[in-house]
Amino acid sequence: MGDASGVGPEIVLRRFADGLLDEATVVYGDASILDAGADLLGLGLRSHLIAHPSGLRSGKLNVVDLGRLDATDLTPGRLNTRAGAAARDYVEAAARDALSGRVAGIVTMPMNKYATRESDPDFVGHTELIAALCGVRDHCPMLATRDVAVTHVSTHVPLSEAIRSVTRPRVRSVIELTHRTLSRFLPRPRIAVCGLNPHASENGLFGTEESEIISPAIEAARRDGIDASGPHPADTVFYQAIHRDRFDAIVCMYHDQGHGPMKLASFESAVNVTIGLPIVRTSVDHGTAFDIAWQGEAFTESLGHALDYAWKLVGAGAGVDQVATEA
Repeated sequence: MGDASGVGPEIVLRRFADGLLDEATVVYGDASILDAGADLLGLGLRSHLIAHPSGLRSGKLNVVDLGRLDATDLTPGRLNTRAGAAARDYVEAAARDALSGRVAGIVTMPMNKYATRESDPDFVGHTELIAALCGVRDHCPMLATRDVAVTHVSTHVPLSEAIRSVTRPRVRSVIELTHRTLSRFLPRPRIAVCGLNPHASENGLFGTEESEIISPAIEAARRDGIDASGPHPADTVFYQAIHRDRFDAIVCMYHDQGHGPMKLASFESAVNVTIGLPIVRTSVDHGTAFDIAWQGEAFTESLGHALDYAWKLVGAGAGVDQVATEA
């Protein structure tokens, strides 16, 4: 359900109140917060609690209640160390249930990094935590919309480190992970790979990373049968993908190269996906929004998009009946 001080649990409650969460979705979090929040929002809801993702009841908000917080911990818009620690626990519980097959996948709601770091100084984000729980090092984030998916060679690192992260093995790996993920529902994904430098270096005028690192990685992927092309200039490739339907995915070299265009084009509909994991994990593509938390203003469609993409990746629930929604 996300950090209790942010918009995560509010969005879950309002989505449920609108009849848009069914019994196939279970919420990992604290029932006391959800009950108090429903009262705060005037929704008139009471949650149906379950000890495990089983025995689900239609018409109820099915909650795996971890019992980490009580109603006094509902502090809208305020940094709350207890809420930050609890949000981490929700993630871990849901990820472990996904690994065991109790749920088909997880959809994460926003956490506040500062609040969680008060109890876990090494915490970086959802992605790194879930990857560690899965024992996976070779993974990457993907932003996805109905028009295009965007993956990243690096994300939450300084730009100087992002440049050093552009290596042949890493670029080749991200191309492969992108291809493997989209191949779940596309017969032959078309993948554009961005350059690192302006204009993809313009034949070496602005750098050598394209010729020495990125192009060889693309050629290696093509030899393995992947439809990859580039390096493409980052300032035009998004137009070609979204408005000319030339590509299904774009591999970007660093965070803002991909996140900036995607949030401009699809801020309310983009879905954050972690690819390379043994489980399905998607996320809403926004933060805790403390400035509007629990005021009924946050848009709820982001959760719908994240749930839809999770079901898409698991094949509409084949094999397991639930997707977990949590922090």
